[in-house]
Amino acid sequence: MTDDPNLPILPGEAASDYERYLRTDELLALQKPAEDRVHRDELLFQTVHQSSELWLKLAVSEVEEATRLIDSDELPAATRLLRRVVLCLRQVTDALDMLDLLDPWDYHAVRTALGHGSGFDSPGFRHLARATPALGAAFERALERTGVSLEDVYRRRAEFEALHQLAELLTDYDERLRLWRFRHYSVVARAIGEESIGIQGTPVQVLAKLIAQRQLPRLWEVRSRLTEIFDAEQTASGPG
Repeated sequence: MTDDPNLPILPGEAASDYERYLRTDELLALQKPAEDRVHRDELLFQTVHQSSELWLKLAVSEVEEATRLIDSDELPAATRLLRRVVLCLRQVTDALDMLDLLDPWDYHAVRTALGHGSGFDSPGFRHLARATPALGAAFERALERTGVSLEDVYRRRAEFEALHQLAELLTDYDERLRLWRFRHYSVVARAIGEESIGIQGTPVQVLAKLIAQRQLPRLWEVRSRLTEIFDAEQTASGPG
């Protein structure tokens, strides 16, 4: 231990505690060195995807903890973590803007270095896909414990404010998942064309079909039901 604040005190060989704590030597060695790249834009490609995996790792951790908190009836705490998840998804979606700056011809050069690599193999994508149904199921259990319908959570939100806030955050989460899939599709279509086949033999059009899928469909179905209820009540209370 040293009293000099400019000297590192954490274990490791790096020159500063910042580098030791974040393990920047290892982190910055994870990208191909210039001499091994088939194209200089491999650095761009790896940076976008590696950083996205970190954000997705955080998102999965927070989704899993939010699920536990919902089952413990700690709804405000779960809502707080879901706000983080929504921001994580925004980060990975916005990061895809960088890939729009990768010229289609240059991308084909980068593509030769990917082997059979595909976005479908992303650990973050897979883990989030597994964690999301459990999150939705926890919300359903919270509704059952309260004894209230999802329609009434919205119609009587002052009585069920915590559930209402949670429902809206879950809707934000599902919407962000959809926006992320759309941006991924648009990046791929921009790079190789909408009529092309991906690395693992998946047509680009398959990605387009995935955009329409909702991971938490009941949160969207209730909106149609609320429209029906409102219209029916307006008709019933109309001029007699």
